[in-house]
Amino acid sequence: MLEEIRIRGLGVIDDAALDLAAGLTVVSGETGAGKTMIVQGLGLLAGGRADYGLVRPGVERAFVEGRLVIPVDSAVAKRVRDVGGDLDDDPGGAVLVVGRTLTSEGRSRAQVAGRSVPASLLAEIVEDLIAVHGQSEAQRLLRPSTQRAALDRFAGAAVAEPLARYAVVYAELHRAARALAEVTERSRERAQEAELLRIGLAEVERVEPAPGEDVALDAELTKLEHAETLVRSARTAHAALLSDPASGSDDPGAVDLVSAARRVIAGDADLDADLAALGARLTEVGMLLADVAADLASYAESIDADPERLADAQNRKAALTGLTRAHGTDIDGVLAWADQAGRRLLELDGAGESAETLTARRDELTAELVRLAVTVSEARSAAAARFGEAVAAELAGLAMPRARVEAAVAQRDDPAGLPVGDRRVAFGPAGVDDVELRLIPHPGAPARPVQKGASGGELSRVMLAIEVVLAADDAGSTMVFDEVDAGVGGRAAVEIGRRLARLARTHQVICITHLPQVAAFADRHLVVHKADDGSVTRSGVITLDDAGRVRELSRMLAGQEESTLARGHAEELLAAAAADKARP
Repeated sequence: MLEEIRIRGLGVIDDAALDLAAGLTVVSGETGAGKTMIVQGLGLLAGGRADYGLVRPGVERAFVEGRLVIPVDSAVAKRVRDVGGDLDDDPGGAVLVVGRTLTSEGRSRAQVAGRSVPASLLAEIVEDLIAVHGQSEAQRLLRPSTQRAALDRFAGAAVAEPLARYAVVYAELHRAARALAEVTERSRERAQEAELLRIGLAEVERVEPAPGEDVALDAELTKLEHAETLVRSARTAHAALLSDPASGSDDPGAVDLVSAARRVIAGDADLDADLAALGARLTEVGMLLADVAADLASYAESIDADPERLADAQNRKAALTGLTRAHGTDIDGVLAWADQAGRRLLELDGAGESAETLTARRDELTAELVRLAVTVSEARSAAAARFGEAVAAELAGLAMPRARVEAAVAQRDDPAGLPVGDRRVAFGPAGVDDVELRLIPHPGAPARPVQKGASGGELSRVMLAIEVVLAADDAGSTMVFDEVDAGVGGRAAVEIGRRLARLARTHQVICITHLPQVAAFADRHLVVHKADDGSVTRSGVITLDDAGRVRELSRMLAGQEESTLARGHAEELLAAAAADKARP
């Protein structure tokens, strides 16, 4: 329940506070006294669009603050705590303070329980607490989405439960269809990539390189290309180490010279231990040189000077060079690429299976969505007749006794839509149905959409009738009506007051009115007066006592507070309203 609203610097309101209570509170006053600014302020608290032109000239900012009492364990209280808000204790529950600030420079700030929050979060938190029905909100009834939402609220769980599941499946279908479209769009790119990979892998498989083969082949080619030089060097070195009589040279080699030196020392080694040690070292040197000479001979014999082998090695080198140039790396890099390319090719080859899986999933979700859409549509159609009858019953009490309202449930053909029966129909997150409220003002008249068949006053009464019908669904919330009685008078005005009073049994109702017939049903009557300078201050918002209500209703009836005739009529209105409210 909204206990208090304070408004500062908004339009004609300088600084005013309204103390509110349960039941029906009406706000009246002279034209231009600021009643509409109260509705604007409540709309801002509900997260409505900020109109910076409402900031009072000469002030830097406009401020609206509301004090609400909510159940301690409610979902709203939990949401407030989740965002770090502080709730004060109250005998009736938890106190939630919300606010909205507009600056003349065009900035807006929202507050929830002492925390600065986005206006969207303020709207989310307050949407189940305050419903503002102003002139612009009445126009929302003309929107197909609003009409469908009204029917769904009336239908209750019969629509809400399958519609909730429908929304989940709809989102899943959207994701699956998007993924399938992406897979399909990229199929050509994948095919091209796979073909390039196959060509590259086929070339690697044809060459069949071995790890490090390019390095080993380079070394072999160097030996093959310089075979004669290497043999000559090895043999010359061998001859220097070890004399070979077969070569025709009698010059001793290094091995012979070392052996001769060892023999010389060996003859006198017994004379001195140091000389004996040197002789041992010469023995080791001789043996080492003999081993090197043998290795040089073997090396010379191992050199392959076969021209055919050289040609084969050069051809192999050309093949390996082709691979390394194509991939910009060495043979080890080529083999690493081939390993990665093989895995990537398996992924690409499996993409077709992914598309098949997504297609099957899409078809499965489509079938489930069709089933749920049909269930929702049937539930809406079943509720539509009851809804129309309930609204018509309320209209009968609002001086439209012969009027009827139809809630027409239909679908639109769409070649790309959902296959329902033998048709393809348009669909969205709320199902396949278009809901249109049609007004039949009297028997025999054609049913016409409310936006075409209802006058301004009739539209206000249709809206009020719908709110009364739906009232049980959101009992306990605050409902604000801005001149819902516009365009009506007489008995219709009395019936509007009666309906608002009935609505106030389960809701806190705040009504801005200019009709005394409506004001007479109030549980609390506030009147707004402007000061001499044209502003509204705290002293300008007055809660009327019984005598004050008589005077205000007299003014509203005849424009004269002290008119005896008007006062009598006002007292009669108040007595009739009190008697009506006393009935069960």
